[in-house]
Order: sequence, then structure tokens, then C-alpha cells
Amino acid sequence: MNRPDRRARARAPRRLADETPSCRRTVQPALLVWLALGIAAAAACRQEQAPRHLQAPREDAPPAAAASSAALRVCADPNNLPFSNDRLEGFENAIAELVARDLGKPVAYTWWPQRRGFIRSTLGAGLCDVVIGVPERFEMALTTRPYYRSTYVFVEKRERTLHLTSLDDPRLRRLRIGVHVVGDDYASVPPAAALAARGMVDNVRGYSIYGSYDRPNPPADLLSAVANGEVDVAVAWGPLGGYFATPALAVTPIEPLPGIELQFAISMGVRRGDVALCDRLNEILQTRRDEIDAVLDRFHVPRVAAASP
Repeated sequence: MNRPDRRARARAPRRLADETPSCRRTVQPALLVWLALGIAAAAACRQEQAPRHLQAPREDAPPAAAASSAALRVCADPNNLPFSNDRLEGFENAIAELVARDLGKPVAYTWWPQRRGFIRSTLGAGLCDVVIGVPERFEMALTTRPYYRSTYVFVEKRERTLHLTSLDDPRLRRLRIGVHVVGDDYASVPPAAALAARGMVDNVRGYSIYGSYDRPNPPADLLSAVANGEVDVAVAWGPLGGYFATPALAVTPIEPLPGIELQFAISMGVRRGDVALCDRLNEILQTRRDEIDAVLDRFHVPRVAAASP
């Protein structure tokens, strides 16, 4: 996973872990936020289902070991790079190992595709202790302080030198724009809804955040569409854009706009009521923030600072 460092401008200010001092829950609607980010986007989607052979959880540890406090039990998607996979190649895999090391425990995974009912069937069912990436104040879990904040990005060919930064750029009306969507629902993804509100519909093409689960890295299709000229520019959630963009593609954070959520802080989620674990994770997130930042840098995750109150 050692890629050349080619996206310095997409990196973020650090020290986000200092900004939120305690565990918290509720506020952010689970459905809207997860749909917006494309991480576990299918948590409540009415259309998509996991392939039949992946509809039951798969554990890397025997049930007795997974139920023991001797391990940090993590629920994750086995085919969801750059976040996680069952070869432990994602940045959430790396961060889970870092956290477990401080807890003095190994990591025991329960693998479950992030489709409909992911949280209910995993964390809610007691199959794991933590989900490594959920939106801050996610209503279906108790959340830690956020450990990074990212944004939607433009991805374009470097040779075109468009240097797009805003969804209000009038040049977008003349370009073919690719966006991730959930099923056939464009409105649930903030950039797609914003483009539609600006009269850009016919020139927008949707690419399923799921793709075909029977092959690796389904979300990469959107970035491939830019590389092969199928679209002129893609609008992607930052970690997906940063990870899948080739050296020939430029990744640029989209400027915030009033009334449109384009930036989200990401936390860890534990079972509601598990305050002790949440507090311990908060301690680790603060003491290991430099190591976590280094992991995010390695995966080219664009980060942004929280807006001033």
C-alpha cells in the first residue's frame, strides 16, 4: 500500500481528536448520513441486498473466542476498500489493529457486507464491540470523538487542468459528471441533489456505490469512468476519491456551500450504553492521533478542518 504521495493539497489539518471531548449519540439521522457518505450506505436502502453467500456473518475467530473480552471484536465489510476488506488491507483494518494493541487485545472480525441492516445485525446483535467508521453522533450507536473529517471531492484528469472547486462552477453544465448513487436514488447523495437543484440532470450519470459485490472494489467504477473518458469529472466521497484515483487523476476538495452537507466527521461506534469502552477508545484516539493521521495519509484520505462555530 505504499503509493507515491501525490495529493498533498487534499490533506487536512490534524488534531481533530481534540475537538470533541466525550462520547455521544443521536443528532445525525443514520439513514441520511450513511447514504451521503457511501460507507455502509446500504444500511437502510430499500432496494439493494447482499449476495446470498454473504448474507450471514462470517467470523475469523471461533464463536467462543469472539464472545470473549479477550479480543476486540470488530464488525466490518469484507469487500469495502479503502475502508476494510477480509485481507486486512483497509485503513479501518489498520486503525483497528492500532487500537487493539493499546487495549492489549487481538482483533477478532465478524465480516458482514454493509448493506441493509448492517448495524442492527452486527453491533446491535452483540456480534461485535465496535464499528470503526460511522458518522459522528450516529443515532444507531454511541460514538467516540471523531478521528477524521473528510469532504466530497472532484476527480478529473490532470491533463485537462479544469481545477474545479465548486458545485456552482458554470462549466459543470457543459461537462459529463459522474456521481455515486444508492440504487436509483440520486436525491439521497448531497452532491447529486445539489447538482439537480442547479438544473444539472441530463449531464449527470450515476454509478452505484455497491457495484457488483462479486468482484473487488465496486466503488472504483466511478473513478475508472474518469480515467477512460466515460465522464469528464467525478464527484466522490473523499476517502474513495483519494484512494482509487490514479496518478493521472487530480483530486480536489469541493468548497462548502450554504445548506449543503459536503463534509462529515467520522467516529467509531460502540453499542449504546457501552460507555466504558467508548471512553477508553477516546483516550486511545487522542494518544495515538499521530499514528492514525499517518495511516490516513498513507491511504490518501483528504481531510478538512471543522468549521468555526
